[in-house]
Amino acid sequence: MKKNLLKRIITSFFLLSILMIVNFSHQFIFILSILTLGLVVCYEANNIFSRLIKSNSSNNNVINNKLNLKFLLLNVFSFFYVFFIFCQYSYEIHKVEGPIFFIYIVSICFFTDIGGYAFGKTIGGKKLTKISPNKTISGTIGSFIASILPLILFVNLEYLDLKVDINNIFFCLTISLISQLGDLFVSYFKRKAKIKDTGKILPGHGGLLDRVDGIIFAVPFSYFLINLI
Repeated sequence: MKKNLLKRIITSFFLLSILMIVNFSHQFIFILSILTLGLVVCYEANNIFSRLIKSNSSNNNVINNKLNLKFLLLNVFSFFYVFFIFCQYSYEIHKVEGPIFFIYIVSICFFTDIGGYAFGKTIGGKKLTKISPNKTISGTIGSFIASILPLILFVNLEYLDLKVDINNIFFCLTISLISQLGDLFVSYFKRKAKIKDTGKILPGHGGLLDRVDGIIFAVPFSYFLINLI
């Protein structure tokens, strides 16, 4: 457990460092990086969809063609969703607070994942859902607790003007919830396709999609939520 937890922490800080470099770089580099991210996520999503097509295929060519079209559209959607959702940041990212806010959201998602894994493996207990059998209620509670830590770490940064109050704690908990739901959403399709990981590119996590599944849901939602607080 300690070895896998260490892998998750190292991978999280490595990806966070890469994102920081990309965010504070030229806008073209940012868009190119997100394009690459979208392609990798699309490739890994294709692995899931291909397995689903095979498991749902039949002798009826009409049904098979409909399935192929359906999963092709899902593939295309997965790419453009990641690309355009993150590219909306390209207009905000070069304001002073833009890159820092982006890293703040990603940090909440990473701490959510690490806290959930640490609490779940240490405490154990009742399973959360059949969609992802390894997830426990204690892990979910740990995810919510850990999601508040970035608020404490970022609170002294003048550009974000954060303070530890009810509104910001609610913000962290909500982003954590969306991140966990994104994780469960991808886990549902992985379980249907009977695969554990979407790839092997990241040690301790599997594929890139395994690592950013919660982020690609939490990032766009954060902009809607920030206007409500």
